[in-house]
Amino acid sequence: MKKFKFILFLVLTIISCQLKNKNESEEKSKKIVSEFIKGNKMDETEFWKIIDYSIANSKNDNLEQEKRIVEKLSAYSPEHIIEFEIILRQLIIQADDFKIMAAQKIIEGYVSDDSYLYFRCWLIGKGEKIYNGTIKNPDFLSESISPDDEFNFEGLLYVSTEAYKIKTGKIKEDATFPRDVAYLKGLDYDFGAPPTKGADWKEEDLPTTYPKLWRFFN
Repeated sequence: MKKFKFILFLVLTIISCQLKNKNESEEKSKKIVSEFIKGNKMDETEFWKIIDYSIANSKNDNLEQEKRIVEKLSAYSPEHIIEFEIILRQLIIQADDFKIMAAQKIIEGYVSDDSYLYFRCWLIGKGEKIYNGTIKNPDFLSESISPDDEFNFEGLLYVSTEAYKIKTGKIKEDATFPRDVAYLKGLDYDFGAPPTKGADWKEEDLPTTYPKLWRFFN
């Protein structure tokens, strides 16, 4: 009996230490993200830094996350805000893959043109690790998200426009705005988008193609 109590005490101590280390690591990560330092260029590293900051300071609220992104993005130059929009569109187009479409079908039960676009925005809004992990294998989401998440982040499509308005003082959109500039560079995620990548799927095959994700949401 004493031996059993000792083993139980040892197990509980180990679990307690692991949880403490995890919490300390998370708090340290949040502190680093909260202490945002703006870079002098806009590239993918800077893009994801802004996204990470917005995640850490929005409590999983899309509207709050949108505000946080606009808040930080509007501190950059107009040229950098345009670059942010270009990177965003590149990531949306990169995520246009039948694997990602399958993930949305499993999670939400349906796929439409608009919902698929907003789902990819949601994926980007979850940060670089989740985005890249899901691009490789949608089963990754089963270990990374909550089933109570809001799988729609349409607002991400408009953060560059809002930040650009704040920075330039312009109210009416014209050809200098980020969305127009990126579109003229060929970065169209709507009707002029490149073909969806990968192999199409049949709904009845999804439980075996992505078993972890299927079990998580079914």
